[in-house]
Amino acid sequence: MIKVAIIGAGITGASIARVLSRYENLEVHLIDKNPDVGWGVSKANTALIHGGYDDDPDKYPMRAKLCVRGNRLWHRWVKELEIPHIWNGALVVALEEEDFDELEKLLERGIRNGVPEMRIVDREELFHLEPGLNPEAKGALWIPTVGQIGPIPAVIAIVENAVANGVKIHLNTKVKGIKVQNGEVKGVETNNGFIEADVIINAAGLYADEISRMVGLDYFTIHPRKGEYWIFDDTVPGPRRVLFPTPTPISKGIVVTTEISGHLMIGPNAQDLPPEEKENLATTREGLEEVWEGAKKLWPNLPPRSKVIRTFAGLRPEPTGGDFIIKAEEEVFGFINVAGIRSPGLTSAPAIAYEVAEIIQRDLGIKLIEKEKWNPYRKDITRFSMLSPEEANRLIRENPAYGKIVCRCNLVTEGEILEAIERMKFIGVKIPSIDSIKFRTKATSGTCQGSFCRVRIIQLLSKAYNVPPWEITLKGEGSEIGIGDVKALLRGENSA
Repeated sequence: MIKVAIIGAGITGASIARVLSRYENLEVHLIDKNPDVGWGVSKANTALIHGGYDDDPDKYPMRAKLCVRGNRLWHRWVKELEIPHIWNGALVVALEEEDFDELEKLLERGIRNGVPEMRIVDREELFHLEPGLNPEAKGALWIPTVGQIGPIPAVIAIVENAVANGVKIHLNTKVKGIKVQNGEVKGVETNNGFIEADVIINAAGLYADEISRMVGLDYFTIHPRKGEYWIFDDTVPGPRRVLFPTPTPISKGIVVTTEISGHLMIGPNAQDLPPEEKENLATTREGLEEVWEGAKKLWPNLPPRSKVIRTFAGLRPEPTGGDFIIKAEEEVFGFINVAGIRSPGLTSAPAIAYEVAEIIQRDLGIKLIEKEKWNPYRKDITRFSMLSPEEANRLIRENPAYGKIVCRCNLVTEGEILEAIERMKFIGVKIPSIDSIKFRTKATSGTCQGSFCRVRIIQLLSKAYNVPPWEITLKGEGSEIGIGDVKALLRGENSA
């Protein structure tokens, strides 16, 4: 049995784990320092499945190849894993006549990369596709294969399926070193002990350069590129399509979109940070104003700021050279770098996973033997608000917890939260957190941002994990609710 350790349980590491779970001669371990999956780079992004027209195949061959492949694979994966998604297409909008030169280049590049069905549309068709656009728009590049998903729900779904197929997961497990003997990897040193491994896959996101240095490889650096966002109340109408401006050399530009939960979202900008600022998720007044002004160029009727329910920032891992680094390292046998997975990393993740499986066979000489029975399917947590009245009544009769609304904004029931807790335990989440519930059910992510439902979620987590309510965390160790906060929340519940 070949032992494989994957460092990083984001969208890339999770996808690799799922693909490798197909093989009976692999024992796969998925390692992450966070208390839950998908809490690194995957947590905050624009959640787009890109078409593949943007990446120059001469400068960024891995990005160009894997983005288009990943887009095709996602069409299957979202069905198998019941991941929330929509295929609504994208428009790259020309606001000036000179923008059409860039659109022609993007069209030519997309055709070269194998993107189907894309074309340039004139002003009349553009406003048929998206009536609310800036009336000064001249035309656009139309890419119908672009879609949107929930990024953390996607990671959770993939990991649940991987664990169901035999993957062993290690959360709250920080890599402290990698053992190399006679030029071959032997295992991973962690705060929770040693994990033996014949193959180590470095999918550590922003920290992939530091993991690579643990085996003596120091040929690339990861620096964070920050992007900031605004999200509006779901009563605010947004566009039907994903709207891009004509891109710049460092960014696809500030996007205007309606994310899959129905909230208008604008962003990101792009601010390059030094390598040591890999935890800098602070929003800035200047950055948010840049996003606001950029979005207005596409969507001039932005709602008033009183309709904003949240601002946030995400970090993209920008590598030396700009392209994905996906290779078996000759100097250290068994060590595979999967680093610098910046945009379009979410789109590319399934294709990256199959690329890694090919590398294991081709470059490491390990023949992979498929399991006779491998389950590609995973059921989503039932969304009570999406059921018909007949289905809802049947479910309530079977389990009355589904008749108790906990989150008013998103109509999340107690039954869904209890199922989310069971799924958390199934993949090894040992530290109960409100964020873990939010990412599985959308409770606390609506207009009130948890003002109504947080106290009930704390009570349910406290009972399920058999810990006092003040030990429930917001987002893992160091963010415990505390006795004072629990008392305040209970006073708020009693007065509601």
